[in-house]
Amino acid sequence: MSVVRSSPEPGRGGTVVLRLVFALIFGVTGFLLGQQAYLHLFSLHVDSQFWQLTLLVAAPVVGAIVGVMAVPVAQMLFETELHQVERAIDRLAPGELVGGAIGLVTGLVIAFLVKSILFEFVAFAGPTGGYIAIALYLVLSIFAAFLGARVGAKQRVALGRIATPAAMTGGGGEPKILDTSVIIDGRVLGIVRSGFLEGPLLLPRFVLRELQLIADSADPLRRTRGRRGLELLSALQETTAIEIVERDPEDIAQVDAKLVRLAQERGAKLVTNDFNLNKVAQVEGVTVLNINELANAVKPVLLPGEELRVSVIREGREAHQGVGYLDDGTMIVIENGRRLIGETVDVAVTSALQTNAGRMIFARPKARA
Repeated sequence: MSVVRSSPEPGRGGTVVLRLVFALIFGVTGFLLGQQAYLHLFSLHVDSQFWQLTLLVAAPVVGAIVGVMAVPVAQMLFETELHQVERAIDRLAPGELVGGAIGLVTGLVIAFLVKSILFEFVAFAGPTGGYIAIALYLVLSIFAAFLGARVGAKQRVALGRIATPAAMTGGGGEPKILDTSVIIDGRVLGIVRSGFLEGPLLLPRFVLRELQLIADSADPLRRTRGRRGLELLSALQETTAIEIVERDPEDIAQVDAKLVRLAQERGAKLVTNDFNLNKVAQVEGVTVLNINELANAVKPVLLPGEELRVSVIREGREAHQGVGYLDDGTMIVIENGRRLIGETVDVAVTSALQTNAGRMIFARPKARA
């Protein structure tokens, strides 16, 4: 069963409470502004006592009404900005959130410490200087908060490693991030079912999108591979929990680089069959679980002199060689085996060679009785 993180939509009850709070704030503010308008404007320019009494009551009431009427617009803007902030936070890594929060608090503390100096500096100007000091303090606080949050968020890798351990992994071991190549390969399903790959499995949303694009490709071969990968994901979900990770580093274009960044942020291991991604991840300090290397490691060791029975199916690179395969896909190069193509023969192992593509066995036909 997959775990998809999504931002909860505000309920109707929450919307009503928010509107009441906004109505109270804007109504009281409008009422107070109406009083100030009467005291500093109408009372000085209206001589009639009747109009002064009328404006004394009407100005605050009108101010309160205007404030309440502005509530729907203010609430709409507030909720729009709130949803945008929520979507931005969903794209941030946990380390970025921690770093940004620490930087924001640090910036506000610095702004608060500067406040007393700022107020003393402009106090000589009287009330006007006080208003200027308040405005400067607000601007300084916003600037320091934004600067601290952005600088702190850049420390995402180090803080991400601190914030990862138990809470993020669900207590089941280190998380494993699945690459597109390993999903299409299909062998990961048997490894998970056998219990050799444990811990939370993470599937980035951008990997799922890439898999869907492959499944919708015009190339029949790519389309078949993509659909097989989607079918494997369905089978994998029935075997173990898969967390869909919404994090998508927007400053990185390549999928491989995004996988490496995500693995660093989550303190996760990367499960892949991609040789180039394997090397890049190792350079970046990310632990890689390569299924090809696992398959080579569990293949039986064949010593010189051991006997095998193999079908010769094609000619080898050299003119006299024949080639066959074991059940696990290991290539058997048979000396003087070209003449035996199409036959099943007994061979004796002469040597073995380990390459990046896998293990290669050299053998020669046994002498027939």
